[in-house]
Amino acid sequence: MTPGARVQAAIEIFDAMAEGLPAEQAMTRWARGSRFAGSKDRAAVRDHVFDVLRQRRTAAHLGGGDNGRALLIGSFRSQGVDLEELFNGIGHAPLPLTEAEQPAPETSADEAVLWNLPDWIIPEFKASLGSRAQDVAQALQNRAPITLRVNLGKTNVGSATRALAAEGIETRPNPLAPSALTVLEGERKIRNSASYLQGEVELQDAASQAVVAAMPKAGRVLDYCAGGGGKALAIAMDGQANVVAHDIDPRRMHDLPARAERAGREVRQVETEDLAKESPFDVVLCDAPCSGSGAWRRSPEGKWTLTPKRLQELMAIQDGILDAAAKLTKQDGCLVYATCSVLACENEDRVKAFLERHPDWSVGLQKRFDADADGDGFFTTHLHRD
Repeated sequence: MTPGARVQAAIEIFDAMAEGLPAEQAMTRWARGSRFAGSKDRAAVRDHVFDVLRQRRTAAHLGGGDNGRALLIGSFRSQGVDLEELFNGIGHAPLPLTEAEQPAPETSADEAVLWNLPDWIIPEFKASLGSRAQDVAQALQNRAPITLRVNLGKTNVGSATRALAAEGIETRPNPLAPSALTVLEGERKIRNSASYLQGEVELQDAASQAVVAAMPKAGRVLDYCAGGGGKALAIAMDGQANVVAHDIDPRRMHDLPARAERAGREVRQVETEDLAKESPFDVVLCDAPCSGSGAWRRSPEGKWTLTPKRLQELMAIQDGILDAAAKLTKQDGCLVYATCSVLACENEDRVKAFLERHPDWSVGLQKRFDADADGDGFFTTHLHRD
């Protein structure tokens, strides 16, 4: 595909989204109908779509509209790209800009456009992050760093760095966690690299790794909301803990056995109905479902689809998870609560509400990680019975 044809594909994907399709479904439908597109083409089209979603309000302002064509025009204008090279009508490229599309709008001073957030969420950002709110909003408009977790049960950071470099994958140490490496070059080579296939490295955000690194060492650990199992694998990395993974939807853990085998570690999966007889656990980790606001640069559609009603529903889910997990925690154990959210209503406020319902518990460690060049936005706290 030519660069222009890739742009036209992204336009068509946004037009499909305007009809109600989620971004991932719209991209999948386009890919299935475009068998001629190679892996580099699909990756480039996906990048165009995600670049717009991260800065949709800026793209709409600079493009003069909210349809697919206007959004791509605005996105490229914000990047300083020569539009005539892409919008030239040659082959499958979009048609040249019309006379009405030619003038570039003035830069907007509207806070919502500059921050690229829905109007209603901006007060939540300010209340939650204070003077850091604008910096975090800006960070969420950029592409997320690609981060690896070195499996310290199989290798060390230095050896992993050298092995990756030999395969064209350049990295740097990430300050958030001792096992974390930020990928600087060659990210598309990771999944076929020997280091990855042999379980010496795993893709995992550095702040997510830091949440695990801060957890107390324990004999029996439950990852209560395991999802794909990344944190469970990180917990099991040193081989000292007996790790159990659970998720309300076991299908989310479908790939966990293969990932655990590759890592050379055992993570046992337990169904919801069997948790009571497996308990109590020394440590229970609850990486609860949340708005995902700290990771919106990875899933940027989420910030445009989140509603106040859904946020309230998530807060109720978080409260229920904490109450259930407390019953699975040993008397002298530790209940670890975490989210990939930057919103206080999902973090500090949920901890405060838990303590009001359970006055015999108290807070130990509590830490925030802002979305930045090193990692996603995360929150974690350790709860103990008095």
